[in-house]
Amino acid sequence: MLKKYKQTFIHILLFILTFITTTLAGAEWTGMYRLDPWDFILSGLNYSITFLGILTMHEFGHYYFARKYKVDVTLPYYIPFYLPGVSTIGTFGAFIRMKSMIQSRKHIFDIGIAGPLAGFAGALLLLIYGFATLPEKEYIYQIHPDYAAFGDDYAKHVYTYDYMKKQSDAYVDMKYSQDSLYYEVNKKSDPGLSKPKKEYQTEFSEIALGDNLLLLLFKKMFSYQGNKIPNQFEFFHYPFLFAAYLALFFTALNLIPVGQLDGGHVIYGLFGQEWHKKISGTFFTLFVFVAGIGLFKSNPSEINFFTANYVDQLKFGLLYIGFLYLVFSRMYENYMNAILAAVAVFTVQFLVEFVFPEVTGQNGWLLYAFLIGRILGVYHPPALDERPLDLKRKVLGWLALLIFVLCFTPDVFKIYTLTE
Repeated sequence: MLKKYKQTFIHILLFILTFITTTLAGAEWTGMYRLDPWDFILSGLNYSITFLGILTMHEFGHYYFARKYKVDVTLPYYIPFYLPGVSTIGTFGAFIRMKSMIQSRKHIFDIGIAGPLAGFAGALLLLIYGFATLPEKEYIYQIHPDYAAFGDDYAKHVYTYDYMKKQSDAYVDMKYSQDSLYYEVNKKSDPGLSKPKKEYQTEFSEIALGDNLLLLLFKKMFSYQGNKIPNQFEFFHYPFLFAAYLALFFTALNLIPVGQLDGGHVIYGLFGQEWHKKISGTFFTLFVFVAGIGLFKSNPSEINFFTANYVDQLKFGLLYIGFLYLVFSRMYENYMNAILAAVAVFTVQFLVEFVFPEVTGQNGWLLYAFLIGRILGVYHPPALDERPLDLKRKVLGWLALLIFVLCFTPDVFKIYTLTE
């Protein structure tokens, strides 16, 4: 009995911590820094309540059907994550643990699909509400008062190198004046004090949100809102829209048709184990291939394969092929097949970058591919009862795949680099 209460306490504590971290993250994304500190934190509640609410709907969708089918399952474990001053969404999501085997293909399908469908329904309603209740354009001037000088045309001016340079230079000049004054006052009492220098920034970054098909559709549907619809650089200042956007992304993330992800369960339910193996393996290989395009020019080792010397090319080649081998090794019983898959993906990616140098993937997805390949697994274990699904479940399964296509965002956060 004591162990049960202790476990329940852990779930509640993690939820409270995640609520706090998502509230803090939401406040930072909203950008109302000019508010009183307490009001600033409270400004994150619209984001935290809605986003965490949809994550909870998703997890309890799984939980309800697991309990319905007598599967031993835990309450959701929420994962808090927050770093002050660093752009985070306040959480790594949530998960539940199945502690007993799921007996049939139908049960696997029902438990797997329930979470994404519940989360999607919540996100869709929130997206409608967010677009229908957009604040007036002056809302953005509360966050960026300097935009008001440009009026409705601010987007043509503020996302440019010249504007960012002017803003940065003004800040450097102000900081230099403050530091110079401090230096003059304290240089005699503190001989080790360094004389301040002006160091002007020459490169700038702008963060923006990517689009998915559903979001593009909504922007068309609500086009009557005119200039109240935020652009991609300001979207995250609107907590309802931003929470819905992230909820759609997490829905799509779970619906990737690979392994024992929710999408993998859907594919397994629709097509059975043999076809699941083919679809999951093919999709995973394509996923890794597309994600890695661009890595030959820009990578953590800072080696441009096309301009590097032979030693650096060999170093990059061995490191990257080794990484790809680790990603694919659990897919194949024979290690030579995993090596061949790694070399094949490496070679085709190289050819694509060589012939089409402007084409790039989203390299951050390689970390997710590594997690799937090494920990979650690409394939699905068989159920005891392999009877096919009925028609209504098949319809729901195809609907879930459509939701994946509509909600998937290759570039969730896009970084634009501005140079002279």
